[in-house]
Amino acid sequence: MDYKNTLNLPETAFPMKANLPIKELEILKFWEDKDIYNKILESRKNSNMFVLHDGPPYANGHIHMGTALNKILKDMVIKSKTMMGYSSPYVPGWDCHGLPIEHNVEKEYGVMDKAKTRKACRDYATKFIDIQKQEFKRLGVLGQWDKPYLTMSYDYEATIYKEFLEFLNNGYVYESKKPVHWCMSCKTSLALAEIEYEEDKSISIYVKFDFISDLGSEDKKFLGKAVSAVIWTTTPWTLPANLAVAVGPDIDYVFVQVKEREVLLVAKELCDKLMEKFEIKDAQIIKETKGKDLEGYELAHPFYDRISKMILSEYVNLEMGTGLVHTAPGHGEEDYEVGLKYNLSIYSPVDEDGRFTQDVQYFAGEHVFKANEKIIELLKKNGMLLKEEEIVHSYPHCWRCKKPVIFKATKQWFISLEKNDLRSKALEEIKKVQWIPKSGQNRIYAMVENRPDWCISRQRAWGVPIALFRCKKCGRIVKDKEILDFTAKSIEQFGADVWFEKDNVYFLPKDYKCECGSQDFEKVEDILDVWFDSGVSHKAVLYNKIKWPADMYLEGSDQHRGWFHSSLLESVGTLGKAPYKSVLTHGFVVDAKGRKMSKSLGNVIAPQSIIEKYGADILRLWACATDYREDIKLSNEIMTRLIEGYRKIRNTIRFLLGNLSDFYKERSLKYEDLEEIDKWILAELENLKEKLFKAYENYEFHLIYQNVTNFCINTLSSFYLDILKDTLYCDSLNSKKRLSAQTAMKEVLDVLIKFLAPILSFTAEEAYQLNKPEKESVHMEYFVPTIDKYKNEPLREKWSLISKIRLSVLKALELAREQKYIGNSLEADVYLNSNNSLVNSILFDERINLADIFIVSHVFCKSIDNALVDYTDETLGLIVKVTKAIGEKCDRCWKFDESVSKNENHLCKRCQEVINEQRLKF
Repeated sequence: MDYKNTLNLPETAFPMKANLPIKELEILKFWEDKDIYNKILESRKNSNMFVLHDGPPYANGHIHMGTALNKILKDMVIKSKTMMGYSSPYVPGWDCHGLPIEHNVEKEYGVMDKAKTRKACRDYATKFIDIQKQEFKRLGVLGQWDKPYLTMSYDYEATIYKEFLEFLNNGYVYESKKPVHWCMSCKTSLALAEIEYEEDKSISIYVKFDFISDLGSEDKKFLGKAVSAVIWTTTPWTLPANLAVAVGPDIDYVFVQVKEREVLLVAKELCDKLMEKFEIKDAQIIKETKGKDLEGYELAHPFYDRISKMILSEYVNLEMGTGLVHTAPGHGEEDYEVGLKYNLSIYSPVDEDGRFTQDVQYFAGEHVFKANEKIIELLKKNGMLLKEEEIVHSYPHCWRCKKPVIFKATKQWFISLEKNDLRSKALEEIKKVQWIPKSGQNRIYAMVENRPDWCISRQRAWGVPIALFRCKKCGRIVKDKEILDFTAKSIEQFGADVWFEKDNVYFLPKDYKCECGSQDFEKVEDILDVWFDSGVSHKAVLYNKIKWPADMYLEGSDQHRGWFHSSLLESVGTLGKAPYKSVLTHGFVVDAKGRKMSKSLGNVIAPQSIIEKYGADILRLWACATDYREDIKLSNEIMTRLIEGYRKIRNTIRFLLGNLSDFYKERSLKYEDLEEIDKWILAELENLKEKLFKAYENYEFHLIYQNVTNFCINTLSSFYLDILKDTLYCDSLNSKKRLSAQTAMKEVLDVLIKFLAPILSFTAEEAYQLNKPEKESVHMEYFVPTIDKYKNEPLREKWSLISKIRLSVLKALELAREQKYIGNSLEADVYLNSNNSLVNSILFDERINLADIFIVSHVFCKSIDNALVDYTDETLGLIVKVTKAIGEKCDRCWKFDESVSKNENHLCKRCQEVINEQRLKF
């Protein structure tokens, strides 16, 4: 007779094959139709708040793996905080202004007037906001997608302008001609965060500057000799702008006679190395001096009839070069600072295209990089070049066009970091913030400590203007409160376009005059740095609206010099405090070899391709499976391993759902009435919960994956659930032993589904809806709290020993199977004997059914002589012997028992009782 229909086989609509690409779309529709996000907020309206403020991605192009990783991590934080009981609203945002959008618009439409360019940029940003919004939602990210914040919305643009006015009115803002990073391709200044450093080949040169000052009148050693100071530079094109040569005040220098009538000045420490490089033999030091004693001497420019002064500077070092530094105040930050000290001109004869201006002798109209060769040739012709050589060094490039940039002095608007102690206040605030990982604090601290003043102006069209008027006659900037307030209100009403669309009459009161009496004004048409735009997001989105400061900012580690940085300076400048309590950073996505993903390497994997093939939950699992604080590797092989891990988790959930289909909480047994093995699994579950709570609290998502996977594979599938199968399938539906197992399994399933919800958001929702849900969505649930009475360390230790004993028995059974003595383990009986008292405490514990644990027909705790397999575990002091099972095989449960031969239905006693019960029922 076929007894299959009498077994309690698992039943569930949770399929083994996930088919996530299809199923996830159904769940997304469910969330949207049921308005789950707003119901989550409603369910937590009286709870404490945890606010993660979204750093706005750029509204340009489709999302990539980096942006996908970032959004998933944010979603995990928010969902986990929500399930901890917090109200955690998520307002996504987009950075809409700036060069990348303007650049793409110009590529598509060509150069247009400012009004048309701005409209096209707004349309372009709107298009990609809609595209990215759908792509982010497809990742399973819940949030206020219907009302995101946009840096181009009128109210946000007004906030940007008002925050700029705060800095202006408090004296931080000034206009000055200073050297800044300048992109010759994009024709604009660049912020520090817009600079990328790449390895570059350059020509470095050693150049002589002849002394004009009469050294012979001071020291007879120099009589009749040509004396030259030697500088080294990797930017020959900056030599036309040279105005000085800097030396270190405390550095030792030497005058070295290299020919009968020629003397060179170099740093003493570098002298021998330089003479070898110049191939000069028999060089003789004729005088030593300190750098501070060289101040004020005059040198001749190597190819212009111009004086270069010798000046002192602390930035001179002996790491490379000669110890004497070519100084062009218009082409370097340190050069500029020392130039101010010595009242040098901020001379920068280079136009916005990177070409020398017409007043530059020999090189007018030449592009600066192409001029390098001509400058070197001229130096050779004049006998001023000592050496040229090629070097590879780190050189700044534009983040957008990827081309090398230059330092060039232009008139720009700056925020002073020294005014009102902005720098020192920001540094103090950094110390108050929790940085995750901790190394982030040192990184941003060093950046703020050493950075120059913030250049906030850009010479482009698409952005919020520095909407100020300048008197054409005297150059005064109009700061009248009435005019600035009206401008702010106009931007709030009509957007920043109003500045470019309306003429002066619209903004200025009738017959308005400057202090100098003039009525002739011009608009400042520079726009603000986009990092200032995003830096005010805390004020536009959170302040007096949701919660301020934010509990967390979470972005890639590059944002220490970007959004974290600009937000800090902006917030400290206007509100005196950091805009965040904690900052969490993640690494970058790289391939299996640790290489940055790029089209040229052919190693780019798009998130869309993974979602279409495997589903978003696999992408989410990838985001949490490794420690995101380091760079995160991604490859097809890595995804294959993750899919296998996902299957093991899914199949564990499926097994639990299937075996709980006939179970309801009302049938749960009291803890005191549970079988010991079920009390043990609840003790293990408590241990797991504590680890998961700690991992979520510390944002260590990789530990959640590791612990859950280990629990599913080793604790559940390989041990607990394997042991329970006979009870679940073959016992009576109402047997105490089966109900005990189901009571514990229900607890396990609830914990797995709820603790996995922030990570496997779709899978958890699918399983939750099949687990007799108490709420509309798993994301409205709370994490299962720890339960003290379930904690039982002695029981965990006892079952740890049982697990070791079981492992020894399984090894013996495998030997019997290999030798063809048995097939199924139920065909075996096991005999155990030990000289270990702890082991014997288990073997002779009548509360433990060892045959169930080992999945054999019988276990005897005694010795036997004629065993098929004899296995000794010396560590446990345990002898395991395997024999053929006594009795006959039960046709229903497949266990061997002597009672089977006496039963006309060929069933064991237990199975016959179950059949009898079923017959009575039906």
